[in-house]
Amino acid sequence: METPIISLKDVTICHDDGPLLTHVNLEVAPKEFVYLIGKSGAGKTSLLRTLYADLSIDHGEAQVCGFDLSHLKRRQIPMLRRRVGIVFQNFRLLKDRNVYDNLAFVLRATGWKNADIDRQIRQTLDAVGIADKAKASIHHLSEGEQQRVGIARALINNPSLILADEPTGNLDPVTSSDIMQLLVNINQQTGTTMLISTHDFMMIDKYQSRLLVCENGTVSDPAAETPDVKKCDPAQ
Repeated sequence: METPIISLKDVTICHDDGPLLTHVNLEVAPKEFVYLIGKSGAGKTSLLRTLYADLSIDHGEAQVCGFDLSHLKRRQIPMLRRRVGIVFQNFRLLKDRNVYDNLAFVLRATGWKNADIDRQIRQTLDAVGIADKAKASIHHLSEGEQQRVGIARALINNPSLILADEPTGNLDPVTSSDIMQLLVNINQQTGTTMLISTHDFMMIDKYQSRLLVCENGTVSDPAAETPDVKKCDPAQ
């Protein structure tokens, strides 16, 4: 059996005003495509932030991409984040740089050699369908194109895991479908594990896959609790 890419055992996640999520137990296997759903304020974003070490856990055991979050040292955080790509709802791109330079900034920050940077950027932009936008200003891109740059940034270091926080939240239905199809394609073609927080039930219905539910101060897996629920291929 493959080692889970995410493994949480009896984890507690706290904010300043106390516990937000408790008794969180879940596993995500390599190459899985998983949705994380729940009401606003239920803790979805906090869970994702914990997985990329932006929030610390207060109790329990947590492993992500081979890193022990319970005992993660500050100097190890950049190494974890090379294995984990992050996609944000509001894109979080550097508006004073073009598409190419947004990606080059990430590669230089993570130790890539200049000789390899151009090739990696060109290949990644081609993979997300905007190879012709390398020199475009962020201000001149549509929101859908900006999210493709955001996905390219998450993908640029060839991560094992991508965490996407409401990646279609600012997009119209047609563009949302295009972005979700892109994430499905990346998962199927590269084997990159996907954990996607979303309220977009139209996309969940169209690209069906495993669901995790964030509610009542914890995270549950309905399929595990109801064994006869069929897990679907998101390509179907």
